[in-house]
Amino acid sequence: MGLFDRLWRVIRANINSLVGAAEDPEKILEQAVMDMQEDLVQLRQAVAGAIAAQKRTERQCSQAESTAAEWYQRAQLALQKGEENLAREALTRKKSYQETATAMKASLGQQNAVVTQLKENMRALESKISEAKSKKDMYIARARSAQASERLQEMMGNLNTGSALSAFERMEEKVIQLESRSEAIAELGTNDLEKKFLSLEGAEDVDTELAAMKAQMLPGKNTPKLPSGEPPAS
Repeated sequence: MGLFDRLWRVIRANINSLVGAAEDPEKILEQAVMDMQEDLVQLRQAVAGAIAAQKRTERQCSQAESTAAEWYQRAQLALQKGEENLAREALTRKKSYQETATAMKASLGQQNAVVTQLKENMRALESKISEAKSKKDMYIARARSAQASERLQEMMGNLNTGSALSAFERMEEKVIQLESRSEAIAELGTNDLEKKFLSLEGAEDVDTELAAMKAQMLPGKNTPKLPSGEPPAS
C-alpha cells in the first residue's frame, strides 16, 4: 500500500502545482488518470497470473497426494504377496510424492497470501482511480473557471475606461448643444409668426379707427364720436 500512497501524493502535488504551471491542467489530469488505469491493467494481469499459479500448484499438490496414496497401496499389495523389498521401494516412492505434496501445500500458503495482497492492492487502486476521476472533474472545472476569470480580467485591463468615459461626456455635451439649438430655432420661429399676426391685428385697429374718424367728418355730423371706451371731454 505504500506504493499507492506515494503515487497518490505525487498526483496531488502535480495537481496543486497546476496553478503556477504553464501546462494544460486538463491534459495533466487526463494523463494522470490514464497512467493509473494502465497500472490497474498491469495489476489485474498480475492478480490473474498469481491466481493461475495458485490453481496449478493446487492441482500438482492434489496429484502428488494421489500418487503417494497409490504407492502406499502398492506397498501394501507387495507386502501381502511377501515381496518385502518391493514393498520398501513402493514406500520410498510414496514418501517422495508425499514430501512433494507437503512442499506444495507450504507454497500454496504463500501463494494465497500473495493473491490476497494483490487483490487488496487492486481494490485500493480501483478506489483511488474512482476518487481521482471525481477530483479530476472538480479540478478541471476549477481550472476552466480560473482561466475564464483570468481572460476576463485581462480584457477589463485592456479597456481604456477613462477614454470611454470622456467620449460619453463629449457626446452628452454635443446632445445638449443640439437640443438647445433646436429649442432656440423653434422659439424664434414662433416669435416671428406671432409678430406677423400682431402686425395684422394692429393694422386692422388703425383702419377701423380711421374709418370712424372719416364718418364723423361727413356733413351733418357735428359731434365727433370718440372711439369706443374713451370718455367725452368735459
